[in-house]
Amino acid sequence: MLPTPCRLCGSRLGVRWPSGWLCAVCEWRHGEPIDDELPPPRIDVVYYLRFEDRIKIGTTARPRQRLAAIWHDELLAFEPGDRLLERRRHESFAAERFGRTEWFRRSPALDAHIASVAALHEDPWSAYALWTSEAIARRG
Repeated sequence: MLPTPCRLCGSRLGVRWPSGWLCAVCEWRHGEPIDDELPPPRIDVVYYLRFEDRIKIGTTARPRQRLAAIWHDELLAFEPGDRLLERRRHESFAAERFGRTEWFRRSPALDAHIASVAALHEDPWSAYALWTSEAIARRG
């Protein structure tokens, strides 16, 4: 366990090396400053929101801002993907779609898909933090 949560991804999992602690998730060296001059990486996500008995399938690169602007009861899941994946999801569930909106009627097929996406990551925000930290680690 890291002495404190990782500043990049929030994980507590760490590896102790003779040179110090390293986050086991994103490989950030514990105690090193984060370069605030670098812009955050762009992580596109497809999100699934529930409002009453409807589901919204949308995409954004800024999920906190986007979700704050949409009235919803529950964030169901995130999956990494951009407009292309969002379009495929809209096509997959076209029979449940309300007109030309991004809102869909709940159905067994849509519920099963969302459950399979949500099963990959218990908490959507933790998944987003992980994807962000991985992108930062890849950037070097």
